[in-house]
Amino acid sequence: MASASAREKVYTIEDIYELPDGSRAELIDGRMYGMAPPGRMRQTIARELFTSINSYIRSKGGSCEAFFAPFAVFLNADDKNYVEPDICVICDPAKLTDKGCFGAPDWIIEIVSPSSRRMDYYTKLFKYRAAGVREYWIVDPEKNRILVYCFESEDTGDYTFGDSVKAGIYEDLHIHFQDIGKLLGCEGT
Repeated sequence: MASASAREKVYTIEDIYELPDGSRAELIDGRMYGMAPPGRMRQTIARELFTSINSYIRSKGGSCEAFFAPFAVFLNADDKNYVEPDICVICDPAKLTDKGCFGAPDWIIEIVSPSSRRMDYYTKLFKYRAAGVREYWIVDPEKNRILVYCFESEDTGDYTFGDSVKAGIYEDLHIHFQDIGKLLGCEGT
């Protein structure tokens, strides 16, 4: 009798591209995870974060580029790991093609929804670190929490929507979550 893991199908990027129109999923180590459409709160947070980050990058004139979901990240540059982070920043132009990013972005931000909680806090945390992502933020509006993992320096931070949070990959970029919190009605605490 075969074990459950022996019967489990290993998915590839090809399976992602064969999904019906309108369906989205991510792949981690050949396992497919369906994605629910983002709600209004998640979209508001993503819009505000992207606007701040993109404006900062443009003002500095650097080589980094910011992207928002859906944007394909072929995390290990293989056919078994494909994610669509809510926001990612890539500083190595050689990783970018018309299809997306091949390799680890420098900075990834995931905005937690009820259906993504386990993925964002556990599965992606470990996968992103192992793949070489330099910085990972988990933004959890339900818990009024922003967890910051700077993998290079092994620093972590725990913030609320009442705080300003410094981006580790830049010397002088601060995201003012209190402004986002005001939009959402969840500032402070």
